[in-house]
Amino acid sequence: MTTSDRVQFIVGDITALEVDAVVTAANESLIGGGGVDGAVHAAAGPGLFEECRSIGLCPEGEARLTGGYLLPAKHIIHTVGPVYEDGSFGEANVLRSAYESSLRLAEENAIRSIAFPCIATGTYGFPNAAACEIAVDTVTKWLECHEYPELIVFCCFEEPDISLYRERLSNAGQAL
Repeated sequence: MTTSDRVQFIVGDITALEVDAVVTAANESLIGGGGVDGAVHAAAGPGLFEECRSIGLCPEGEARLTGGYLLPAKHIIHTVGPVYEDGSFGEANVLRSAYESSLRLAEENAIRSIAFPCIATGTYGFPNAAACEIAVDTVTKWLECHEYPELIVFCCFEEPDISLYRERLSNAGQAL
């Protein structure tokens, strides 16, 4: 199976996707916030808040796994991206680590399908094109060596972001 067979792009609501796990761009406390994380917490219901509270902090670049609660997804992977300053504080490495940590959790838990939002591009201010490059490059590199997850969905809120992802995958020689 090629990388292009294992990657999909959609514009939509990540909380409505029927995948094994959705990733949320969390803050270190894991107890919800704005953007994607706020939407995930609202859709999953109060059980998610209670589980996240029991986990404690999640440092930047790491990820934690919880149940999906009221979501169609069985699991939620909470990952903490970097707050973007100007790119000179290791933000790219932290973002790469957030994707790798999420993928590692998926593999460890035999998660077959996973949906990623655009991590750290909203309130955290990471430039969309640079974040897209890191996301696509990290995922394609992972897929070359790993069986899980079998399917990765990039779920973006807006069409221009999907176009960035498709173009990046195409430029990487993996045209869909």
